[in-house]
Amino acid sequence: MRFFEKKLKEARTMPEIFEVVKLAVVESLGMERGGLMLGLAELGAGRDFLLGAFYPVGSNIIVMNKTPLKRITETNPKLFKPYVFHILLHEYLHTLGFIDEQECQAYAFFISKELFGEDHITTRIAYNMKEFLPELSYPVYGWYPPNRFSVEIVDGFDHSNVSYIM
Repeated sequence: MRFFEKKLKEARTMPEIFEVVKLAVVESLGMERGGLMLGLAELGAGRDFLLGAFYPVGSNIIVMNKTPLKRITETNPKLFKPYVFHILLHEYLHTLGFIDEQECQAYAFFISKELFGEDHITTRIAYNMKEFLPELSYPVYGWYPPNRFSVEIVDGFDHSNVSYIM
């Protein structure tokens, strides 16, 4: 079993999955960033779309939509870790300055293919998310969330970068 496949399989929480994401980006691109937070929010869905997450440019938070997380948990739990890995990878790349959606998708696919192999579900999600969640879409530049929504902060996220906190 490949190193990253094993690490993802062993990860039990979103913060642990994010640690695998950070390792993957350092391994592939030699880039990293610390001090990030993860927020979960009900961003809902439209008639033909479902937003996975978004990163407010210039901030230190990634906000994931709870709706697809619930849907995956209820319908196909084996998809949960690869899905979370992909969404966090995609948004983490945004935090590193890759703002263009197509560029970000291309890097996410490149990293997944390089580290997990072409046939791994994580790579397949990066290649074509619609195969797994047909209504999932990426936000267009300038997309804003609904006026009122609450964000639940995930404890212990990006914990490897806060060793100074006891």
